[in-house]
Amino acid sequence: MRRGVMVAGALVAGAAGAAWLWRNQAEILTRRPVNEWTFTHISTVLPHEPVPRPPIPRPLPLRPRELTFTYEYGGARRTLADLHRRTFTTGFAVLHRGALVHESYPGRFASPRARFQLFSLTKSVTSILVGIAVEEGALALGEPAVTCCPELAGSAYDGATIDDLLQMSSGAAFSEDYDDPDSSIGQFERAVTAGGSLLDMARSMPRAAPPGTRFNYSTMDSQVLGWALEAATGMSLATYTASRLWAPIGAEYDAYHLLTRRPRVALGGASLNATVRDAARVGLLMARGGEVDGVQVVPRKWVDRARASTPGSLGADYPGHYGYADHWWTLDGGAFTGLGMHGQILWVDPDADVVVVKTSAWPTGDDPDLDEETVTALSALVAYLASSHSGA
Repeated sequence: MRRGVMVAGALVAGAAGAAWLWRNQAEILTRRPVNEWTFTHISTVLPHEPVPRPPIPRPLPLRPRELTFTYEYGGARRTLADLHRRTFTTGFAVLHRGALVHESYPGRFASPRARFQLFSLTKSVTSILVGIAVEEGALALGEPAVTCCPELAGSAYDGATIDDLLQMSSGAAFSEDYDDPDSSIGQFERAVTAGGSLLDMARSMPRAAPPGTRFNYSTMDSQVLGWALEAATGMSLATYTASRLWAPIGAEYDAYHLLTRRPRVALGGASLNATVRDAARVGLLMARGGEVDGVQVVPRKWVDRARASTPGSLGADYPGHYGYADHWWTLDGGAFTGLGMHGQILWVDPDADVVVVKTSAWPTGDDPDLDEETVTALSALVAYLASSHSGA
């Protein structure tokens, strides 16, 4: 009898433990040291849809060189190796004048073939796709989101336009607080990993402001934008990415979009996984005004829109060195970046003709100090390359 009670107790405890793990898997998978593995193997954890590479990739010219620049941070002079160590870099590539001048993979599971989870850097790629869809006539910036997503009629998203979603000003209340498990983003992550309806979540969100009047960084705005893009084009996010972006840039490897467990839905703001080199090809496309080999893939005016926000204009809740436009973060000097939690960055500086990709495995989703050091270091790197006369 006693043994039976013990076995039953163990089973109950085991079931409770399994349930806890299931509910908290997002938290477990994104913390160090597990996240270094997760961020290159997440296709083994969640369902996904492939983004096939084209039959013939577009080669990146190789002009390797040593990057001997330094940067000042925290009262000390630091090197690129310091940046990688201090900010948990997993993959790193630099393009200058269209050539790959530096590439390294400090991460334990990283390599040129590894597909990295880009998190919210996906938002910037979704913005590129929206620009293409607008040029094709499938979407219009002034179009109400509910025209494409009638399921959201009567919700906080009723009245928001495609442009409002691009500018993160839908008016729907969404809290992007990574430190609070009960925030909107915490609930969003649990719905993705443990099963839940993002549509139901979007429908239930309260309104915080009239559409188009207040900036509020929101992954749900990007989610609705992705739904609108899929509805307008009649293609899944992965299929549209493959045909309109991966093929024209001559991507070297397949990418993939993560899908939620139940129901299976792509994430317009957080699901793209790609190699560092292919992310760099996306950056090169934007640095060259939307052109690839003389073909206008993205309208030039759309690229210009991504640079159209003044840094420091977002208010006290956001770092002063950033502005925001069309799902891109803007910086002084004309550079703009795609950013993802845990330290993913696609830095584009058209004037200096520099593109930098940095994937990372930060211990937490958001870290202002690590962000500030990365921006400081990459600004110094761009200045170093711009002043170099070595022919790189």
